Amino acid sequence: MSVAAPTGNPSAGVGPPLWLLAELTYRCPLHCVFCYNPVDFARHEDELPTAEWLRVLREARALGAVQCGFSGGEPLQRSDLEILVAEAHALGYYTNLITSGIGLNEERIGWLKEAGLDHIQLSFQDSTREVNDFLSSTRTFDLKRKAAALIKQHGYSMVLNCVIHRLNIDHIERIIELAVELEADYLELANTQYYSWAHLNRDQLLPTREQVVRAEAITNQWREKLGNTMKLFFVVPDYYETRPKKCMNGWGSIFLTVTPDGVALPCHTARMLPGLAFPNVREHGIREIWLDSEGFNRFRGTSWMKEPCASCPEKENDLGGCRCQAYMLAQDPAAADPVCDKSPRHAELVATVAGLQARDERAPPIPLVFRGRKESLAAERLF
Repeated sequence: MSVAAPTGNPSAGVGPPLWLLAELTYRCPLHCVFCYNPVDFARHEDELPTAEWLRVLREARALGAVQCGFSGGEPLQRSDLEILVAEAHALGYYTNLITSGIGLNEERIGWLKEAGLDHIQLSFQDSTREVNDFLSSTRTFDLKRKAAALIKQHGYSMVLNCVIHRLNIDHIERIIELAVELEADYLELANTQYYSWAHLNRDQLLPTREQVVRAEAITNQWREKLGNTMKLFFVVPDYYETRPKKCMNGWGSIFLTVTPDGVALPCHTARMLPGLAFPNVREHGIREIWLDSEGFNRFRGTSWMKEPCASCPEKENDLGGCRCQAYMLAQDPAAADPVCDKSPRHAELVATVAGLQARDERAPPIPLVFRGRKESLAAERLF
């Protein structure tokens, strides 16, 4: 499938990539069933060396980027993380480490603090050792608690993230209680969005609407109880919405992702889209990538839209929704996101969700596919 180029000049008037997401590595000690790394990550193991990452940081900052997130996989797997953080700090970025906490010890957090790291987001999979360790197929719950203590000891705000789905959504109150125990300042309860490994496991992970409503109500009760002592964020899964979100707040508008092997993307899952050529930072500069590449211009603005988006009065609000979701659910990255109830494919999504909710609980369970290199290589048939 090929994708025709949009008319006009989509990059005209485009601002800088305010947020740079540096995905330093796909290596990770966890094997989460909802991982957002590409299912075929094992095909992309040629990581950028330190010098290339330093150039990316400098060029993106020169273009106007102001925030830099270091993620993975697990960014602590990179021995040069402190070097990259120090350079980003010297360049004037606000720096954020997005981590499972595995590998964060007293020595390393001291180095990161000295390098100028501004912010750390720590992930948990659940409130208990048993479920946390099952969902990541590791024994890491106690290590995460130690990482949380180190983060507080070194003066960082405690920012926790827990991905929510069918297997832990009924534990939402205990998850919030864990965050209180760890003296979290922020807790993001991010319902799974169904891309990558989460899409492979969708039949097992999608909660019922009733579960989502109940979990949000519990979250709201805790908001009132906690007041300003901890901020709670609850993100509803797209499948239960009737209006889509802006794709990364606008495709090629704010976010620039650079993958471990150097491919530059307008969002971290865009690599799945067929017929698009995404440039590599080994071969192109950041300015050229951001302003001139086909991959970043293809879905900028609204000129690429087909009906019903093209004539929709709300098109500037949602910009047609998520391009990856449109591809996965409608087999067309230029289609209206089927989450939108104006999409001709919305009824199919509703029927799919209803079918998942009505599945016979007595039927044999569908095995979960845990993230792993062997599973990644086996999934090549999907691409």
